[in-house]
Amino acid sequence: MKKWILTVGLAFALTACGGADDPDEVVESPTTDEATEEAPVTEQDDSAFEIAVIPSQSMGEMQTGLDKLEEHLTEHLDREVIVEQYPNYNAVVEAINYNQIDLAFLGPLTYLIAHEQSGAQAIITQEVDGSPYYFSYIITHADSEWEDIDDMIEDRADVDFAFASISSTSGHLIPGLNLRQLGVYESQDDHEFEQIQFAGSHDIVATLVQEQTVDAGAVDSAILEALMKEDEKNGGTLRDDLKVIWQSDELYQYPWVVPAEMNDELISQVQEAFYKIEDDDILRIFGGATKFVEADDNQYADVLEAAREFDMLTLE
Repeated sequence: MKKWILTVGLAFALTACGGADDPDEVVESPTTDEATEEAPVTEQDDSAFEIAVIPSQSMGEMQTGLDKLEEHLTEHLDREVIVEQYPNYNAVVEAINYNQIDLAFLGPLTYLIAHEQSGAQAIITQEVDGSPYYFSYIITHADSEWEDIDDMIEDRADVDFAFASISSTSGHLIPGLNLRQLGVYESQDDHEFEQIQFAGSHDIVATLVQEQTVDAGAVDSAILEALMKEDEKNGGTLRDDLKVIWQSDELYQYPWVVPAEMNDELISQVQEAFYKIEDDDILRIFGGATKFVEADDNQYADVLEAAREFDMLTLE
């Protein structure tokens, strides 16, 4: 009874073809009252427990781990669990706002949007090597003469730059805000680069930079490290082919989010099930996690501030 939704590829390609919704389109969502009124929450029962996961990596990279996560949670929650990889960030926000899913894996920015719009709660995050923090990187090819972001900015008129998704915290919001403060970026249509594109996921950005299809790109540090480790196992050269020319301040890891109305007993059951996960195939696809831990809402305050400054969050 598995239902998979394939990851959207390059956002600009889909837009040009007109064959799918633009994954970078920001969709207005309901207020808390509207979401509750239009989609009342039914009591938890033995029906399928549905989970949505954002496209941080391509479908092929994540499927084995998601299959195992589905099996693990089915066993520990004692009910059928269905894990779906949604095509874009906004689709997950809509699903959690309207109580169409029970749990969502979101980036910090998209979590905050859902929290402001419907009261969605962060209940779990992950640690990588004992830390619940990660960074936003701007990367370029190792052969590039640039040693830091200032070097890139000097050549900006010739730079083809790739973000992950417009709704990604580390793949757009944080590096985009930094580029805005440097006076070279406002939006995909208003910037001083040769070209700006949204690739759709962090692994695609890494590949584009490695292949020198783009000159630089923004990625999640934890996802990049996980990609590099996996690439090394297969004899690849990703680590040698890339270099970091900018690093953000530390960011709190991606949260797992439930609808506002979920009861405390079920939340505790879900948390306990995640705490027991030790399978490397599951942990690897979530930024190379070493374990899952309880989330702390207060740790997302810096992302909230950035979202306000960059006009990506409307507070009520």
